[in-house]
Amino acid sequence: MSNLKIAIQKSGRLYDESLKLLKDCGISYNDGKDQLKVICDNFPLEIYFLRNSDIPQYVEDCVVDVAIIGSNLLEETEKKIDILEYLGFSKCRVSLAVPKDVETNDISFFQGRKIATSYPNTLSKFLAKNGIRADIHKISGSVEIAPNIGLAAGICDIVSSGSTLFKNGLREMQAILKSEAVLVANQALSEEKKAILDRLIFRIRAVLKAKQSKYILMNVPNEKIEQVSKILPVLKSPTVLPLAEEGWSSIHSVIDDNRFWEVIDELKQAGAQDILVIPIDKMVI
Repeated sequence: MSNLKIAIQKSGRLYDESLKLLKDCGISYNDGKDQLKVICDNFPLEIYFLRNSDIPQYVEDCVVDVAIIGSNLLEETEKKIDILEYLGFSKCRVSLAVPKDVETNDISFFQGRKIATSYPNTLSKFLAKNGIRADIHKISGSVEIAPNIGLAAGICDIVSSGSTLFKNGLREMQAILKSEAVLVANQALSEEKKAILDRLIFRIRAVLKAKQSKYILMNVPNEKIEQVSKILPVLKSPTVLPLAEEGWSSIHSVIDDNRFWEVIDELKQAGAQDILVIPIDKMVI
């Protein structure tokens, strides 16, 4: 059987979380220092550690089968690659930024001015859509310094917390693209490799679903069971177990993490008591 070949960053913001995702999927390998390729012990997978900017081309050329990259890179490179799954980590945005003393947030500020960026294609499409004619100056790395040395009036770059902009005397003017880690694949996978990929995606979805959910237990008066159950929409039906104390039951279910506090408040108002919330390791549906 052929192994599925997956590429991830050899360093950078996606590296650690990509490896953690594979580990959470039960995939193990011998972690040799500075290896460019490893073969997994318990899953038909080979991991290639590549330079981030090279990965889309490797996928399109079928050197590797799949990869974990930022969706912003896929947008910038415009390669013929299919997005299979949004992974929910390494979230950031590609944004326009200007010196702090620039008071306006109107993007017409850039009309006729120079913008430094590592994302010329993404920026060019945004400017054209908004009728802005600007001079795009492509830079690889350290884009934030451009306004300070008089190279550009502003920049277009990845922003996460905004701390790097702040340290360089800049502020975010407008986000032009949101990004997160995605699993991508080339368009020429064999049936054998598609079968392996389906197994991998099944595991990834189980891990992601667990991260988005919480297991919840609570004590509820029997006359409130129906009312409380209606508040718990994730599973088909909650588990109801009688307690030793007459007239009370324990309800077990799952709730969406993004509605956590809202649901907790609703449950308390409906009569639930002694609410216990537990993280979920994996969730297979």
